[in-house]
Amino acid sequence: MAIFGARRVLWRSFSTISSHPLRVCIVGSGPAGFYTAEKILKTHQGSQVDIIDRLPTPYGLVRSGVAPDHPETKNVINQFSRVAQNGRCSFLGNVALGYSISLVELRELYHVVVLAYGAESDRVVGIPGEDLKGVHSAREFVWWYNGHPYGRNLDPDLKNTDTAVILGQGNVALDVARILLRPTSELAITDIASHALTALEQSSIRKVYLVGRRGPVQAACTAKELREVLGIKDLYIHIKETDLKITPADEEEMKNSRIHRRIYELLSKAATAGPSQPSSGQRELHFVFFRQPDRFLESYDKKGYVSGMHLEKTTLKGIGSGKQIAIGVVPNVKGRILSDNSGDPTSIENGLYVCGWLKRGPTGIIATNLYCAEETVASLSEDLELGVLASTTRLPKLGRDGLLQILDNRNVRVVPFSAWERIDKEEKRLGSLRNKPREKLTSWEELLKVAGSE
Repeated sequence: MAIFGARRVLWRSFSTISSHPLRVCIVGSGPAGFYTAEKILKTHQGSQVDIIDRLPTPYGLVRSGVAPDHPETKNVINQFSRVAQNGRCSFLGNVALGYSISLVELRELYHVVVLAYGAESDRVVGIPGEDLKGVHSAREFVWWYNGHPYGRNLDPDLKNTDTAVILGQGNVALDVARILLRPTSELAITDIASHALTALEQSSIRKVYLVGRRGPVQAACTAKELREVLGIKDLYIHIKETDLKITPADEEEMKNSRIHRRIYELLSKAATAGPSQPSSGQRELHFVFFRQPDRFLESYDKKGYVSGMHLEKTTLKGIGSGKQIAIGVVPNVKGRILSDNSGDPTSIENGLYVCGWLKRGPTGIIATNLYCAEETVASLSEDLELGVLASTTRLPKLGRDGLLQILDNRNVRVVPFSAWERIDKEEKRLGSLRNKPREKLTSWEELLKVAGSE
């Protein structure tokens, strides 16, 4: 905290030496983007911040990633709305980087560009059979039940099998399991997409397996998420007794981590609290530890479709705390983007920064992006104070006016925040007709139609 206090002094001094408004473009309107915008607006008086997003709707994973039965987590939208309504900030939706506008053009228009659009590509598992139909990424499935325009056509087959296998035991994996197992009467009063609710109401899924390559001590979920899935009514929980045996290394890990100890305690209690066998028709949740997929198996009856998977046993050796290295991030030093993977500070791309999952990998909770944004903005501010960006900050930039002109020339239909407010109002109106907080518009056509209506 002391170091941030010192930086605030430097930031105030900069605002008096810049002769032109600092113009910043943030690509991505999720938590990382809005936290970054908020920090810049507070830190640099007179700065102008534009947030662009490929979707017509703001808020990123808060809207399309947070589970529909976690409405309290979405309350941060109120904070982000206040940022967007700041007179020095604008949201420009339906603007896709690399299609509507290039990164080179943005860097010409703005003093600073911050990439905060998330780690959107799916991780390739790299095992035989992962291209079979019926194998879905968690991102696709979450988008599907949250009404993301890119996920509305996923159409997972929930009718022709009674079993779903989820690879991973983090919070997202638990979200997916909970959506598959929770009574649809409880989901019906959330903002879950209607097409997903209909499919879940007709679902034949009765058994869900959560497969993790590590043990119960190393499970990557939070205690809150675990308690919630374990608390689903009339749910049979199964964990092999042998998987709950702990080693001296596990003991040491739990000694050093209250969270890991609590996770293990919850799993141990769940394993012994219920009956030894499920009752007829009861839904089941199976935790499978120390296993990883070796290959997906193709159905004999339906060519090209998955029918199962082969798991191989894993052991824990020399992994320390059990954390994995994030992949697929943009090379950076404290948010300063590098031109290569060398880590050499001399390869820093001046004026180009990164925040969020694109910076650190898909880890953490929504609030993690606040600290991530603070570090990135601190780096940006240091660069301004030290004159690293002097050649740009002493020159005027076209910023928003230039961007809007280019987009207009290319016939790109920009969705401003006022248009999003019309979408928001209509979704809430439709939701009220179904006793839901909102009924999400899930197609691009619907969203743009409502955005353009007066």
